[in-house]
Amino acid sequence: MSQINKLKILNDPIYGFITIPNTLVYDLIQHPYFQRLRRISQMGMSYLVYPGAHHTRFHHALGCMHLMQKAVQTLRFKGVEISTEEETALYIAILLHDIGHGPFSHAMEHSIVEDVHHEEISLLFMNQLNKEFDGKLSLAIQIFKGDYHRKFMLQLISSQLDMDRMDYLKRDSFYSGVAEGNINSERLIQMMNVENDILVIEEKGIYSVEKFLVARRLMYWQAYLHKTSVVAELILTKILKRAKELTQKGIVLPSSEPLQFFMQNKITLNEFTPNILKQFALLDDFDIVSAIKSWQFHDDYVLSSLSSMIINRDLMKIQMSEEKISKEQLIDFKTRYIEKHQLSEKEAEYFVFKGKLKNQAYNKTGEPIHILKKDRSIEDVVEASDQLHLKALSKPVTKYYICFPKVLLES
Repeated sequence: MSQINKLKILNDPIYGFITIPNTLVYDLIQHPYFQRLRRISQMGMSYLVYPGAHHTRFHHALGCMHLMQKAVQTLRFKGVEISTEEETALYIAILLHDIGHGPFSHAMEHSIVEDVHHEEISLLFMNQLNKEFDGKLSLAIQIFKGDYHRKFMLQLISSQLDMDRMDYLKRDSFYSGVAEGNINSERLIQMMNVENDILVIEEKGIYSVEKFLVARRLMYWQAYLHKTSVVAELILTKILKRAKELTQKGIVLPSSEPLQFFMQNKITLNEFTPNILKQFALLDDFDIVSAIKSWQFHDDYVLSSLSSMIINRDLMKIQMSEEKISKEQLIDFKTRYIEKHQLSEKEAEYFVFKGKLKNQAYNKTGEPIHILKKDRSIEDVVEASDQLHLKALSKPVTKYYICFPKVLLES
């Protein structure tokens, strides 16, 4: 049998050609668990605001791996020793860092599974793949968990300036058309170095870091926390919560078998057996969309109303405020909606609710972005920068919101 050529080249609209570095990485990309990411949108419900934002987690994972190849190349050029095993482990860890995402990315973590974070599911997938690939992912898992002695490797995968953030800002900016997020990842990677086992950015790259942080803040307000994306995601979460509630009362809702399974069972992290992981791997955006399409005609008022809001993009009103939303306003809206549609208090909570959003471009309490000065000393970027706005960027900004049906504005 002839050997398949596994050293493929992929064409990416952002970086041009991306090469698959070795056969192990190729086989992982070919695995059904990874191919599933083609059916999971990267920006959740943002396509309802930015029609171009239909790119997937598959796209993003490959982009991250490409940036990791550039980072390894740069660090080796600067004399940082990285063995072939470590190099492959870095590619695998960054490639699989998001493999645990459920349909529409974040909306699922609070509805389909019971508060299980996608990173925990990613680790379960990695362990499962490690069994299938005879332990070849062991080092990647060690780095991903932060158990490997070379600390800078984890920083390349998960920190305030990692390959993940560099790719998603550039990619999401490209597909949504929000130009403010377009960062210079090439330049940032060229400025990377390792000092005392810490990932650092050389001082001459400080302006690129500043631009990266500003871009991150703007992308959050303009894209990720855009009020329409937020309200759509909240409605999606409520739909799944309602569907789960009805299913557990014995009402059979039309949906795919894997979705049916998660509706019928409460799954916490402890219950995630390999079989449940298999079920989870069968879920993607298509299960959700096709279910919602049929649920819009269901005779449960809550489920059908919320479902048709998403399908027809006729969403609820969301009002943002710097101040906390008063209890009186919430009760007033709720009471009026109950009277209008003869709903119970519990049902009305699906339509009138409040919450808050937090945006912090740079977290001073976390692992800082380290700047390597000319005298080889290391400083936090906020201290090293002469820009006052960086201090402002590290303050969390909180906005409060209230959501309610548009009809309440008319009455």
